[in-house]
Order: sequence, then C-alpha cells, then structure tokens
Amino acid sequence: MSIDGPLTKTVHGPDHPQSVGYTRARQAVFHQEGPPLLLAAGGSLAPVTVEYETYGEPAADNAVLVCHALTGDAHVAGWDEDPDGPLKEFRKKKPGWWDEMVGPGKPIDTRRFFVICANVLGSCYGTTGPASLNPATGRPYGLDFPVVTVADWADLTFKLLDHLGVDRLHAVVGGSMGGQQALEMALAKPDRVARLVMLSAGFRLGAQGLAFNAVARHSIVTDPGFNNGDYYGGPGPLAGLSTARMLAHITYLSEESLGYKFGRRLQGKERPDFTPVGVEFEVESYLKHQAGSFVARYDANSYLYMTRAVDYYDASVWGDGDLTSAAARISARTLVVSFSSDWLYPPEMCRELVSAMCRAGRTVTYVDIPSRYGHDAFLVETETVSRLIHGFLRL
Repeated sequence: MSIDGPLTKTVHGPDHPQSVGYTRARQAVFHQEGPPLLLAAGGSLAPVTVEYETYGEPAADNAVLVCHALTGDAHVAGWDEDPDGPLKEFRKKKPGWWDEMVGPGKPIDTRRFFVICANVLGSCYGTTGPASLNPATGRPYGLDFPVVTVADWADLTFKLLDHLGVDRLHAVVGGSMGGQQALEMALAKPDRVARLVMLSAGFRLGAQGLAFNAVARHSIVTDPGFNNGDYYGGPGPLAGLSTARMLAHITYLSEESLGYKFGRRLQGKERPDFTPVGVEFEVESYLKHQAGSFVARYDANSYLYMTRAVDYYDASVWGDGDLTSAAARISARTLVVSFSSDWLYPPEMCRELVSAMCRAGRTVTYVDIPSRYGHDAFLVETETVSRLIHGFLRL
C-alpha cells in the first residue's frame, strides 16, 4: 500500500490552542536501595535516574508512549520552560522534536491520550549515562559505564510505567531507534501493549548501517581528545564527534533529497576556489552546521553506547533466530510504515518483519510512503504520517 501527500510543517507557539504549552522534564530514580538494575549484557547499575515528560491526563487505557530516535530526548512536544536547562540554547527557539504530532487536536491528541516520552538509558539528556557521576568514584562513568541494549531500554521504561501507574499502553509509537524500542516492548511484555507503531524502523539494522556506525565510532575514539573516554575535564573529541554526526546525517537523507535541497551549488560564490580544504559546496556548509550544533549538545561517549545498542538489536532472538516465531509473541495491533528512499531501514527490511507477522497470524498494517526525504521522512512527511497515526490510534 502506498500513500502520498503534500509536505507540510506547522510550528505552534506555546500559547496556541493546539500546543501543550510550556513543559518541564521530570525525573524518577530507581534502584536507590536493594539490588541494582541488571542489564542484558551482564552489567548492572544503581541508582538509575530516568528523565521523562508527560502530557494530558491519565485515564483507563489512554496511555501512549512515544520513543525517541538515536540522539533524541524526552522533550517530544511543547516548549521547554526551564531557561537554564542543559539544552537551553538548542530548545529556546523551537518546540519539542515531534510537536507537530503531539498536542490538543493533533494526531496523538493530548485531550484524549496521556502521552509519555522518556529518555533512554545511556543517553546524556537526564537519564543515567556515561556522563553521569559514578557513585563508586564520584567522577563521570566514561567507558566504565556498562553496555546497554534495547532490551534494557524496554525494561527500564516498564519500570517507569509502573511508577506512573500505567498497567497497559494504548499504544507505543517509535521512529528509527525508537521503533526498535517500541517493537522490543511489544515482544517483551505483549500483555502490556495494545498497539504498536513503527516508523522508519526494522527488526534489525543491516550491514550497511552497521558499517556506517563503525566508521562514526572510529572517528570518535581515534580523536586525541577522546582520552579513552575520560575527557570530561576538557573539550573532548569534538572533531571526531563532528565527523560522526556529518556521516550519520548523510544516512538520514537520500540522494534525491540532497540533490533537491543543494544540488552542486557553490557556497556563496560563483566559481570554486580550487582548494583541497575549506567549504566549496552548499552541502558541505550544511553538514558542518549540523555537526557544530550537535557537538554543543551531545556527549561522545553516549554516541558510542547508543549506536552499539542499535547495532546489537535483532528482534529474531525472541524466536531463537526465527523471525516468524518471534513475531508470534506480539499481541498488539501493529502499524509498520516505511519510506521509499530510506536506505537505513529500507522498505524491503520492513516488509520482512510484516511478512513474519502475517505468517504468525498477527494483525498488522503495512504502508510504504513514497518520499524523497530518506530515513528522516518520518519526521518530515508530517501530513501523511499524521493521517495514518490519527486513524490507527482510534481503531
């Protein structure tokens, strides 16, 4: 099935009737006493802080969990009211990362749904991660932080849901890495997830995606500023993290989108300078800008841990390597959405999961959206995605 529609992007100010308004993140702390949080790869953590935001009012069967992508955070909608928060420069001129989708009268309608978004373990936006203080040393964990997996994210999110009094989710929605987390939650505790929405996500990452992540990590760890992960007293591996972000950003787009937006246009000049260094083309300037804003807000160690978790994920382990057996565990009504130009999680990979669910007799809807915008289309093709999610949440 294919759906196409015009590209629109609407930004609502905090006083708009369809905005959730000003928001402030909250934190929950687990494992302060008793045994630590045991992780799937064998490590453990205690205590563990989870940063999250909620919108709307809780009621029976109305909780919708939104899972963020690789470098995302809990601030999915509204405008951050904390002027001195860690992301104040990043957030002061823009709303939450999926504000077009979450709010009164929007597809994930906060008049009807109690919406939750939590930052994942290992990140650097309020939830415990490598930049957090290790209680055993009083210094940031750095590479002493244990390896985390998508299974750990699901486990900790269920703990947060228990804390919030949510027994069963009306839906869990995620794009990209968030789609993996959403799938894992539907597999781990099928009785607690009524609906599953996966956007630009597959049951595992392909070899090409693994390769790009490997190059990104290599650029970080070989930067002299990395200092084996113990860089918190200095500038850190800024050049390596910048390169990693530039590389990753290319994978989020497509040849068609880059050509449409930039082509081969020169940056601020009519003729090239004929130099092997410096910026010659608009696309170079764009990538440098993206990298510069990223290194100002993200921790390099977190980037290592997050990409590794994505690499390791393979939902077929629930079926001992057989995806159909794994899919048989899912009881949630499922919507899988792919985008024609996405080459991180291409349509054929999404269809592989959908086919397995069909063979297992599960209820699944699959939509492939023609789009030039590549992997990031789930954040850009707002009108089409809005129609799909609006209808699916009301089935």
